[in-house]
Amino acid sequence: MKNFKLILTFLFGIFMIFGGLNHFLKPEITAPFIPDFLPNVAVNYLSGILEIICGIGVFIPKFRGWATLGILAMMLAFLPLHIIDVFREKPAIGTHQLALIRLPMQFVLIVWAWFISRK
Repeated sequence: MKNFKLILTFLFGIFMIFGGLNHFLKPEITAPFIPDFLPNVAVNYLSGILEIICGIGVFIPKFRGWATLGILAMMLAFLPLHIIDVFREKPAIGTHQLALIRLPMQFVLIVWAWFISRK
């Protein structure tokens, strides 16, 4: 079980690093999720930086606990954005069908982050 958890942790770390890099490489994908009242570019880049830092952190045993809790906090913080997207006239993810698929995926990511954050 310990090896399984370590594999899941590293996979999530890789997932977070690539996700964070996409905030810089393809900001047009993540920018539509950011509410209009927030500074789009700053929030997009800041969340990308946090995703990369936490993703790297899971590979460093000394920081793994904090990094996985950080990922959990981000997944919970992003949840309202995905809920709002389901009810938008034009969802940021593209279509209502994609928004309805993406929302349960956010819960999977939250459970995954919670699982790897537990000692």
